[in-house]
Amino acid sequence: MPSASTGASTTVVAPSAAAVPATPTVRADTRLSPGGPGYRRMSFALFLAGVATFALLYSTQALLPLVSDDFGVTASTASWTVSAATGALALFVLPLSALSERFGRRTLMTVSLAVAATVGLLVPFAPSVGWLIALRAVQGAALAGLPASATAYLAEEVRPKALITAIGLFVAGNSVGGMSGRVITGWVAQEWGWRVAVGTIGVIAVGCAVAFRMLLPAPQHFKAGSLRPAGLLRTVRDHLANPLLRRLYAIGALFMTVFGAVYTVIGYRLTDAPFSLPQGIVGSIFLVYLVGTVSASTAGKLVDRLGRRGALYLAGATTTAGLLVSLADSLPFVLLGLVLITAGFFAGHAVASSSVSHTAKEGRAQASALYQSAYYLGSSAGGTLGAVAYHSSGWAGTVALGLLAVFGVVAITVLGSLAARVQRRPVAAQH
Repeated sequence: MPSASTGASTTVVAPSAAAVPATPTVRADTRLSPGGPGYRRMSFALFLAGVATFALLYSTQALLPLVSDDFGVTASTASWTVSAATGALALFVLPLSALSERFGRRTLMTVSLAVAATVGLLVPFAPSVGWLIALRAVQGAALAGLPASATAYLAEEVRPKALITAIGLFVAGNSVGGMSGRVITGWVAQEWGWRVAVGTIGVIAVGCAVAFRMLLPAPQHFKAGSLRPAGLLRTVRDHLANPLLRRLYAIGALFMTVFGAVYTVIGYRLTDAPFSLPQGIVGSIFLVYLVGTVSASTAGKLVDRLGRRGALYLAGATTTAGLLVSLADSLPFVLLGLVLITAGFFAGHAVASSSVSHTAKEGRAQASALYQSAYYLGSSAGGTLGAVAYHSSGWAGTVALGLLAVFGVVAITVLGSLAARVQRRPVAAQH
């Protein structure tokens, strides 16, 4: 009998949705990367921010002999017009980084640049060296909102593989700002005095601040945090408890001690015998900062070839060679020494600062802020101690201070290598 005569009906049951394997959703990485939309705007905006930061922060450094003559003060007193700015930045960078966690990186960077540039327009009118130092301290405190916020912005908005390169470009902006600020002030001061020179830097900084705000892309991956002091202190404590971060903070401070000492004192050395160079030529010496632009922007390739510790060893060796070469009383050798010191410093700084952002998985703004605090405290210490060493022992005393700081960098890096080796042993034993 045909099956149809049984009266049974045939029903086709569609498989339930639960029975169909779910296709995993792959989220596209929307962070910025080289060649992608917004990356060039972001890079140029932060480059300009770096230019303005270093141009303002060190606007009086090449002019210290003129400041000494105008106010009738010693080199060590005049050096405080630099050390006050860097010291204030070091003190305020951590609390301002906390504000960036709450109000956003771009907002805080914009306000910081705007205030610092405005103060830069007031600096030329300082009636005494005390007022000049006070205004420079305010300027440094205002600029404190930028460095840590910039590295945190990059860590959030840029793909990890491009992070070192992106931070290197920001550091390169620092080097261009440091160079152009000193070169411009040197030549302007030679014709119209140091007050017009620092006022010119203030005007340039205003232009950089406006362009920065117009170009920087709005953050897409920022998540507002809390301003609770307890949470901030806990984050800071956790970062300081991390041995790797502690080593990176110390390395940044020591590298900057060398750099701050050399570039605070070099103006006095070159205007004194046997060189006796005019102020415009002394300012042009800072064109060697272009070497720092190159070494900072290529730090990523250096790390790829040598590893982070290898890159730090090379940076330390290059800085040491520069210090020793600069001892000669020959202008070509002094220039070669400055080239090597600058290349070593900016490479080491780019590697150390990017390593901080790579190491810190949470509270990146605070991790970067602690690095910046150590870094600029090193600048203040280097500027002041370098001037004291020069006053007591000449250029050889400044070089001795720099060599001691570089030895500290190498020693800390060696300790990091040994610590990494010890950590690998238990893992190897398990296999």
